[in-house]
Amino acid sequence: MRQQIICILLSAIEIYRYVTLVDGFTCRLEVAPSLIHNRILRRDGERPNPHASLTGTHYKPNLPVWRQQTNEVVPLSLSTTATSDVPNVMDGASTGRQIRSIKAALTKMAMITFIASMCLALPLSILPINVLHKLRVITRVQKECLSLRAGEFCARWLLRLFPFARVKTITSGGGNFADEPTVWVCNHTSMLDVFFLMAMDKRLRGRDKRPIKIVYWKQLEANPVTGALFKSCGFIPINMAANKPGENNEYDKSTFKKFLKASKQAFEEGFDIGILPEGQLNPHPENGLLPVFSGAYTLARMSRRPIRMMAINGAHNLWHPDENVGMTVTGRDVNMRMYPTGLRLKDKDDFIQVFTDVVGYFGRFGKDLPNEKLVENLRKGVQQAEAEDPLMVLGV
Repeated sequence: MRQQIICILLSAIEIYRYVTLVDGFTCRLEVAPSLIHNRILRRDGERPNPHASLTGTHYKPNLPVWRQQTNEVVPLSLSTTATSDVPNVMDGASTGRQIRSIKAALTKMAMITFIASMCLALPLSILPINVLHKLRVITRVQKECLSLRAGEFCARWLLRLFPFARVKTITSGGGNFADEPTVWVCNHTSMLDVFFLMAMDKRLRGRDKRPIKIVYWKQLEANPVTGALFKSCGFIPINMAANKPGENNEYDKSTFKKFLKASKQAFEEGFDIGILPEGQLNPHPENGLLPVFSGAYTLARMSRRPIRMMAINGAHNLWHPDENVGMTVTGRDVNMRMYPTGLRLKDKDDFIQVFTDVVGYFGRFGKDLPNEKLVENLRKGVQQAEAEDPLMVLGV
């Protein structure tokens, strides 16, 4: 009886060793049964098959490694794939499905751990900042800047501790974001977007970036964590009726004047403004953008500030806006793009077309438009008096 218990424990240890968390996905699960079989043979006194083991290969869990290149930051994985010389004891297709389901389950587990950790870390990190502000040790602007930096720090390091996603950020040379107030626009594909944007802000906009205030739906303040963070960072709320992703937005137009006033003050205090022109979560990001609102163009025109674009792809494969899909994980790759060209567009129709063509394409496919079409779209937003060449600015 004791030998049987020991055998079961050893078998469980072998399975656990070869089903590693999150980044150990390159191992072959079918190796484990052969190792278990050898344990049983040793217990019964039989001679184990030497070819049913890992033949001298020692598996090490993957470690996320970041490599800085000229135009992009790409997460790599150091992987060693364990192999076995014996025929699989399971059907290949069935084994593949089981491995994929295990990957998805482990990724979901790591993602939930990340979100739970953010819910704990964010309030704790901004609490002392708000206490200092209450005691009038720091100003309101200092409180907002420090709260934003604390939120970005938490998102960045918790994503490293729980690397449930493989995030690739793509940037291009050119642009001085610190000297020029900007209206930033981005698509909206998942509830995880805000975490990815905060975690990767330094890689996307650079170290010398201006702090940013995001325009958000006021009802998000009902969540105590996001409400505390958004208020502490001085983000700008917009009132609208409650709706589900894909339903028409019904804005409270009486709040627009307050929004414009808050945006003007933010520019004067050294902040950029971030807007999601779709106005809500896109329930089907794999099919393209929702109808685009022109509020970002209106703000840019009234404040005489340029528009710069960012795009995100793949976050919906981790946490989908569709409630019927939810946290059913179908992929881990998240691609993020920053376009440094400052756009000063002729009218709102040009803004909608450029945003739809450029950001919509990247959001759907995870890559840029072909160079000719990309440059053609960006030329619409470059003033004739500017000497910048979009080809040079984009590095394409």
